[in-house]
Amino acid sequence: MSDGGNEERTDAGRGEKRAAVIFNPVKQGVDEVRTAVGRLESAHGFGPTLWIETTEEDPGTGQAREAVQAKVDLIIAAGGDGTVRAVAEGLEDAEIPVGLVPLGTGNLFARNLDIPVSDIPAAVSLAFTGVDRKVDVLRARVRRPDGTTETEVSLVMSGIGFDAAMIANTDPDLKKRVGWLAYVDAGIRAIPNSAPFRVAHRMDDGRTHRSRVASVLVANLGYLPGNIELIPDAAIDDGRLDVVRLQPRNFWGWLMVWRKVAWENRVLRKSALGRQLIDLTGGNKRREVVYSSGRSIDVVIDGGEPQEFEIDGEERGTITAARFVIDPKALTVRVAKPPKPKPADEPATGDPKEVVEEQG
Repeated sequence: MSDGGNEERTDAGRGEKRAAVIFNPVKQGVDEVRTAVGRLESAHGFGPTLWIETTEEDPGTGQAREAVQAKVDLIIAAGGDGTVRAVAEGLEDAEIPVGLVPLGTGNLFARNLDIPVSDIPAAVSLAFTGVDRKVDVLRARVRRPDGTTETEVSLVMSGIGFDAAMIANTDPDLKKRVGWLAYVDAGIRAIPNSAPFRVAHRMDDGRTHRSRVASVLVANLGYLPGNIELIPDAAIDDGRLDVVRLQPRNFWGWLMVWRKVAWENRVLRKSALGRQLIDLTGGNKRREVVYSSGRSIDVVIDGGEPQEFEIDGEERGTITAARFVIDPKALTVRVAKPPKPKPADEPATGDPKEVVEEQG
């Protein structure tokens, strides 16, 4: 549902730019977003803003397409990671910059881009005044237990197995009260019931490997809430996806997983002395957490036993196979400062649907 449509032709006739706000109406803070946008739009040369509500049936994809059809110059996504992801899916090849106004609990995508997550006026101001940064998008083709396939978009990370089950078991009331800490509670409760499963995985159309895992994570960035550095070398615009296989064999193995991400990655890797300590204690030889990186990965669950699947912290049912492909710099986001220049990488090739069906 949109409003403000009557001004579209008049504003275009005056040569003014126009923004569209795609917002989740159930999130707290929408009124504050309206106030901030109303105060800033004209000051930055924009006419009256087009406001488009998301719905339970369409969390932002159709709304983004509506904004593209309206020929807006800026899209402001006001919501959580799910809203931003749906907007990105609806933009397709449209190179319209997206400003982020985080509403909700996780907002991992915004946090990794240093967007203010608890200051709505500052986030709105950044949407109008920030610099454009092109970031990567993950595109996944997943196969459901009934054999059908679907295409999904991910900006943060997707998971198969334990992490998806953890999200499925998160208490929604607790999440409203304590935010991302509710996932910790769900994770502790899920560990005793987590059963490892076997997967066949292939990076960049190379050799197929088989592993016994608790979870497979395919990520576009490296930081989790609480400043936990899951993937130290991940970058949101390097043209590569990062894969983490969690392979604990028992409760002690889970402690080693936690030690890796909360101590080694966050603390020890930051200094030469810390990295030497990791080597001396055999941290680099342990196999509870295994990293890999590339432009695409195929994952097939051995035996076809469906596993829980999540995208950007949202439960997405069960799957039996998936192919993830990086789409380099496919989304333009408004940020406070440009990133440090990095060497360009070649884009991924191959149709996700074809590969998943070939492995079926």
